[in-house]
Amino acid sequence: MTRLHCGVDFGTTNSTVGLCAAGSAPFLIPVEGDQVTIPSALFFSLEDGGVHFGRAAVREYMEGVEGRFMRALKSILGSSLMKETTQVGRDRMTFQRLIGRFLRHLRGRLEEQPDGVPDRVVLGRPVFFVDGDDEADRAAQDQLAAAAQAEGFRHVEFQFEPVAAALHHERLLNAEALALVVDIGGGTSDFSVVRLSPERALKTDRRNDILSTSGVHVGGTDFDRRLSIAEVMPHFGLGTMTADGKRHLPVWYFNDMATWHRINQLYTAKTLRDIRSLMREAAEPHRLERFEHLLVHRSGHRLAARVEAAKIELTDAEAAVISLSEPGLSLALPVTRGAFEAASTELVAKIEAAIDEALRAAGVVAEAIDTVILTGGGAQVPLVRAAATSRFRGAHIAQSDQFGSVGLGLAVDAARRFA
Repeated sequence: MTRLHCGVDFGTTNSTVGLCAAGSAPFLIPVEGDQVTIPSALFFSLEDGGVHFGRAAVREYMEGVEGRFMRALKSILGSSLMKETTQVGRDRMTFQRLIGRFLRHLRGRLEEQPDGVPDRVVLGRPVFFVDGDDEADRAAQDQLAAAAQAEGFRHVEFQFEPVAAALHHERLLNAEALALVVDIGGGTSDFSVVRLSPERALKTDRRNDILSTSGVHVGGTDFDRRLSIAEVMPHFGLGTMTADGKRHLPVWYFNDMATWHRINQLYTAKTLRDIRSLMREAAEPHRLERFEHLLVHRSGHRLAARVEAAKIELTDAEAAVISLSEPGLSLALPVTRGAFEAASTELVAKIEAAIDEALRAAGVVAEAIDTVILTGGGAQVPLVRAAATSRFRGAHIAQSDQFGSVGLGLAVDAARRFA
């Protein structure tokens, strides 16, 4: 029996599981129906008592089933929230346990494979889970490892996600190349300068071929957030004044409503009381009435999904509409690519700075880069793609599998480590 080795890409937005036999091509296994990608989402239903994952979780939530929806849990690793618990139905659960519950689902898909479940796994990780805090970054990796081990993965190792993407691409090369891997994920952006070649691909230890890594805690969900804050949240009260004109309304409610992994924290009796109190003080209470609707009907993620859909539409279109229609609330907000790009300027600047840092750390100039490997859904955003590629005019731009290349590369890495 051919022994298969496992790599798991637990992403902020989507996840994959790859398998690879030593010396063979990697492949992704189905993780939701016939799909080889699964949204990193869970839904705990209060109606049927079940736990739903991925697209099924999103569908249950969007159809208004009573329950608790969780997404972008990877963004919480290393944060103070990992020390807290959250209410899930009648239970309170740690976020580490919630992450483990999703990993258990992925492991269940491995159990359906004819060759059984590998007990050793390479997990992907961003270059930095947490920017500028080495202790929190180590804690984030330890938390993810503990979650995986609790679900039956006896031996856990890690590989940087951009390096994994390079390992997959390297299999296709017939000559040496100096590559910049640009991985714009859901929650982080990572960059690596890596030497690649058919000969180097035969080595197990590739540390000397990784000339530099850099990263920044900016990803696709951050672009959603900026678009929401700039174009959507003002319609819910952001930036408006009290009736006496003496102060602006507090901004944190709106910032949290625009942030995927913070939305659930708003669904409390205290927040609802606060908003209703602000409505009595506000110069434009009708805007806060819309915010109240989001709280009462738990519509925050439905609105965020519409924002994300508009962002994706703006990849190919110059304009889109952010619409949400449900009893008691009807919105149709036109947005343009120009407005989205204006709202995203600071994020793109951080990405450009991280690319500069990767080049400096590697001791190379832009002209030395032969190949730019783009991966991650965020790399499809025109402004991001331009920022990542414009300085590398002579380089080959390799558009890898935007959601699958990391999982495939992790499987390749696992086969080399564990064979």
